[in-house]
Amino acid sequence: MQLDRALDTYLRHVTIERGLSAHTVAAYRRDLGPYRQWLAGRGIDDSTQVTAALVTEFIAERAASDPPPAATSLARLQSSVRGMHRFLVVEGIDPLDPTTHVRPPKMPRRLPKALTIAQVEALLAAAGPEPAAATPGDLVALRDRALLELLYATGARVSEAVGLDVDDVTDGDILRVRGKGSKERIVPIGSYARAAVDAYLTRARPELARRGKASPRLFLGARGAPLSRQSAWLVIQAAAERANLKAHVSPHTLRHSFATHLLQGGADVRVVQELLGHASVATTQIYTHVSVDALRDVYATSHPRAR
Repeated sequence: MQLDRALDTYLRHVTIERGLSAHTVAAYRRDLGPYRQWLAGRGIDDSTQVTAALVTEFIAERAASDPPPAATSLARLQSSVRGMHRFLVVEGIDPLDPTTHVRPPKMPRRLPKALTIAQVEALLAAAGPEPAAATPGDLVALRDRALLELLYATGARVSEAVGLDVDDVTDGDILRVRGKGSKERIVPIGSYARAAVDAYLTRARPELARRGKASPRLFLGARGAPLSRQSAWLVIQAAAERANLKAHVSPHTLRHSFATHLLQGGADVRVVQELLGHASVATTQIYTHVSVDALRDVYATSHPRAR
């Protein structure tokens, strides 16, 4: 199949049939576009002409570029290329998959960075007042406090949080989260997050909603439009600055902290897997290393014969 057509067919497949998010599909397009151009530069215009040697050469050139890409970006690039060729074989378009024996780049294991419980509490306090202390003018502050409380209480990704509808949080202490691939999972909400969300819903969101067009989204911006991922990121950055946190804090930092604190508190790794929406427990097990490191530090400073 012509490579341009093969690429378009694959992107339609992941968008319509697999239901991947627009963000993920855009990442595939960014990876596969340069791949298509690189092949064209070598006179390759049909997917059946691609060989394992060509794929390996392409990945090697990307790895040697200046500045070198992050290992995660390189792994995602290879995953995108492999996904397209595998799809062409499964659909009976191509007879062979040239990526079958191409080895993925070796990934360094990086432990996720989590905040301490005290740092999380400082971040939440800096986001906005507690519901009982809020004034009528604290519309945005009530929203920001509810957003951060919800992110930490549920471990939701920021894209999942800003994609929530009001109906997703009206079932008592249960949150319905739509994750990657439109998969839905149920996550409990703690009392602090529930109180913050209730205060936002009753005292802030109605006024914010009046400023814009009707939207079912839970979190709204100051002008009434649905809150974007970028705006949510800025909310967290501003709260981190007000809390004088020196560590880099992102929306994913709260997700990492959620998982780490659960495991440190004795939660089973498979329960944490379900709460995070990980397809494989292997993805979640990286957090167990964080907890083991914490135990090692406590042992080293507490046991009389540890050193």
